[in-house]
Amino acid sequence: MNALDWLAEPAALIVFAGLLGLLVGSFLNVVILRLPRRLEHEWREQAREILATDAGAVGTADASACTAEYAYPAPDSDEDAHATAQADIAPRVPETGVDVVEAPLPAADGAREVPPPDLVFTASHCPHCKHPLSPLENIPLLSWLALRGRCRHCGAPISWQYPLVELLSALASAVVAWRFGFGPALAAALVFTWILIAASGIDVRTQLLPDQLTLPLLWLGLLGSLVPLFVDPSAAIVGATVGYLSLWCVFWLFKLGTGKEGMGYGDFKLLAALGAWMGATSLLPIVLLSSLVGAIVGGIALAAKGHDRSTPIPFGPFIAAAGWLWFVFGRELGELYATLFGLV
Repeated sequence: MNALDWLAEPAALIVFAGLLGLLVGSFLNVVILRLPRRLEHEWREQAREILATDAGAVGTADASACTAEYAYPAPDSDEDAHATAQADIAPRVPETGVDVVEAPLPAADGAREVPPPDLVFTASHCPHCKHPLSPLENIPLLSWLALRGRCRHCGAPISWQYPLVELLSALASAVVAWRFGFGPALAAALVFTWILIAASGIDVRTQLLPDQLTLPLLWLGLLGSLVPLFVDPSAAIVGATVGYLSLWCVFWLFKLGTGKEGMGYGDFKLLAALGAWMGATSLLPIVLLSSLVGAIVGGIALAAKGHDRSTPIPFGPFIAAAGWLWFVFGRELGELYATLFGLV
């Protein structure tokens, strides 16, 4: 029996997908923690270049002499993502006790801010004592359990995010393998699942849904429809269009009525991507399910933290969770809905 025959066995495939998801989950933690900082660094560099160009164009200042003092929150590690790019370049407040650096605008000598760690080549290390992690300390989930959630070198606690993301990735991957079986659909469904986990984690931490995740998910859904894997090209194109425009309309109606922005453009792109994978008929149940879960979970979270309703809550994770549930269990959920409301 060769490897492919072995993977064709349902039990073996589920175990293999779970183990693969555990390994991928470790990398997803890196993406969740480092990608926002990489993006914010790029945005700051681009802003400095634009500001320097504008200053030179109007002749109001010598760009080589322009410097600005900014306060950068001292991260616990190279893997600590900042909440927003604006927070990273806030004017200095001496009482905060954060690290203060001179952040020059692009000068004649071309000086630039040191970029954050990359996603692949920078080794993992303890966020507190900076000690590089050995291979045995970097085994997904098992190392965290063996170390009892603390660094072996300094004893500092290790964030619960690491094992939770790894476990979630493993369980979701195993469920997808059980649902779709061995074949191209499974490979696509695993990529779909992992991107949703990474995007949700970033949105929870930073309230950002990066184009670097939502747009590839959209294009993969459209390309998959050419096979087709889940829906045909017409359904994928209509689903992507309706997914984007539906939330776009809600956004502008809410803004015109209240003067506030109720969601971000990343939510539009995420729902468009889900429409590309599952078609327009999936969008209404996804929005309803995500709104219901978001209202319940968000309300509980706000009450637990003592915040009021004006506190922003990321909606992307609820869209992603509802989309994944419908992607995997859509038929069963539809039958349950029809039974509960007497439609069959």
